[in-house]
This record gives sequence, C-alpha cells and structure tokens, in this order.
Amino acid sequence: MTGPRGTFLYWMMLLTVLGVARTASATTAPADPCALLTATAVGSAAGASFNPPQSTVAPRPFANTVEGTDCRYSPKGSGDGLLFRIYFDPSPADATGLFARLKMFFGPPTAVTGVGDEAYFDGRGGLHARKGNVRFYLEMHGNQQAALKTLGAQVAGSL
Repeated sequence: MTGPRGTFLYWMMLLTVLGVARTASATTAPADPCALLTATAVGSAAGASFNPPQSTVAPRPFANTVEGTDCRYSPKGSGDGLLFRIYFDPSPADATGLFARLKMFFGPPTAVTGVGDEAYFDGRGGLHARKGNVRFYLEMHGNQQAALKTLGAQVAGSL
C-alpha cells in the first residue's frame, strides 16, 4: 500500500510494536512479592533466624499511584524485625519519577552502588532502591546497612 493511507498504517503498526516492546520490559508483580526475599536470606544477612514474612498492603505514596506490598519478617527470639516494602509501577519512567519525588522526604540520601538501577540509604538507615519499574525499601533498626545492602542486591538480582 502506498500513499497517505499506507504511510498512516505503517506508523500505526510501528507505534503498536514499540508500545508492546515498552510494556514487555516492565516487571509484573508476582502472586507473592514477599517470595522475592525469603526468611532464610534475611536470617543469613542479619545473622539471626527469622519467621516467614507476614504480608499486608502498602499504602500508595501519592494519589493515582499503585499500592504496594509490605512484608514483615519477625525474628525468632529477640531482636529487630525487617520491613520489605515493594511497588511494581506501570513503567520504568513512572518508577523513576516517583523514586525522585520521594527521595526528598527521607532525609539526606547516601548513594549506594550495586543495588538495582539506583539506590540510597536515607537519614535513618533505610535502603531505598529502584530497578526498572520496581521500587523497594528495606528497614531494620540498628546498624544493619551491610545486611540491607546484601538483601537489596538479592532482591534487585531476582527482578
């Protein structure tokens, strides 16, 4: 087909293919997002035993954004638990924009390398990370930055 109609159809097909390719690169939420981080992995990184996570819905950070999943790991015995919060945004661009907007609420960031596309420790020691269209947060009280970085790298590697 030639002429204006042929050109129009060509561009429509190209835009459709590009749209499908963009969608295909986004990571979709698994049935159980908490399965991305096992209690065994948490225990290994933290040097203690942990119970399997309890899952609840994480709040939307802003109106018209996605809900996430909170996975709370309690220690077997005494000690601090771990919070793993994860969001699967519609696109990498959405995740990147939200990641940047939220950064200003958590105190001075300290950049972290080796965890996803971008990551930082906040002013209280929590790890915020993004890989593609996925944003996640890990928090454990005490000086646990090495453990959080190890766990963050594991989560990012499994996405």
